[in-house]
Amino acid sequence: MFERYTEKARRVIFFARYEASQFGSPYIETEHLLLGLLREDKALANRFLRSHAAIESIRKQIEAHTTVREKVSTSVDLPLSHECKRVLAYGAEEAERLSHKHIGTEHLLLGLLREEKSFAAEILHERGLRLSAVREEIARSASEKTSANRPKESSLLAEFSRDLTQAAVDGMLDPLIGRDSELDRVVQILCRRTKNNPVLIGEPGVGKTAIVEGLAQRIADGDVPSFLSDKRILALDLSLIVAGTKYRGQFEERLKTIMKELMENQNAIIFIDELHTLVGAGSAEGSLDAANILKPALSRGEIQCIGATTPAEYRKSIEKDRSLERRFQAVKVPPPSEGDAIRILFGIKERYEKFHAVAYTDEAIEGAVYTSTRFIPDRFLPDKAIDLIDEAGARVKLRQTTLPTEVADIQKRIKFIV
Repeated sequence: MFERYTEKARRVIFFARYEASQFGSPYIETEHLLLGLLREDKALANRFLRSHAAIESIRKQIEAHTTVREKVSTSVDLPLSHECKRVLAYGAEEAERLSHKHIGTEHLLLGLLREEKSFAAEILHERGLRLSAVREEIARSASEKTSANRPKESSLLAEFSRDLTQAAVDGMLDPLIGRDSELDRVVQILCRRTKNNPVLIGEPGVGKTAIVEGLAQRIADGDVPSFLSDKRILALDLSLIVAGTKYRGQFEERLKTIMKELMENQNAIIFIDELHTLVGAGSAEGSLDAANILKPALSRGEIQCIGATTPAEYRKSIEKDRSLERRFQAVKVPPPSEGDAIRILFGIKERYEKFHAVAYTDEAIEGAVYTSTRFIPDRFLPDKAIDLIDEAGARVKLRQTTLPTEVADIQKRIKFIV
């Protein structure tokens, strides 16, 4: 009988049976069903009842009206009265009327209101509950719930950014080895009230992005001040925002929409690699570039941003725009020493060993640092040393996956015979 009933509606029936037994009633009456609705605190029907009346006053009125007999054992399966059966039937009809698959507590409340000559309906009417008004409110609540569960419109911020904090949680980021002083400085700047936007300045390949990924890993591990514990680092791809903006004003519209999302979500910190590309990005004749669009929000502290750029590009683009420079705090990232680079490679070698299915000896790691320093002077550690071990691993993997000539010939013969 109760297959279509929600869990809460079933509990209401159980509570109604309990109330009937406590009053010593031979049947479950409508007033017992009403008391059952009052007991189910988190039910929608209970919310309507509480908004119109004090719960205790309803109970007292029922107790005053009912003759209390000897209590009936709760193990006795009390039958429903004729009125109560009609209430359940009305509840099923109301669920059908509202196109609801299941019968909930709100439908039982509507059923009580439809059984107008019952004592429960009399109590509800005295407190101003009317069938049509309650039905409309239930329909509106169901509509709001459906709207809340509907998938949200696509977020431009999610489309044009990558959540580094989530990537850290998923174990997709390489560990940060060393760089404690630079990372601590970034955290300190982020905790400032104003000018809380750090910009990492260092040569290509010294590990600027790795520092930001290290911060994301710290946030994921909970190893940051409480002020940053619920923050997310979102790597914003400026080139993707510019791409596809054929008409004038499209870029500004996209960027302003992203800024609005960031202002609404104060837990987000954007990371812009190659920060100097802000200057002039998306600008056309008579329009603003990305830097000028972001400046007001950065100055007011409505958006937090971490940037990364090279010294040459910083001098060329950022320093020339004094108002943009003032909104950022510079953090110098020098190349690591050979000893630090060796420690970095030892820290990440496991990832490369797993990817290439090889094992790197200690001599190979040290040799990668010393050899790259000697023969690749125009690049910087640790990037050039990492490139060497990656290249060596790829070469060994290629040899391992390439079959010897004899084996390849035998396989060809087998295929020909089959």
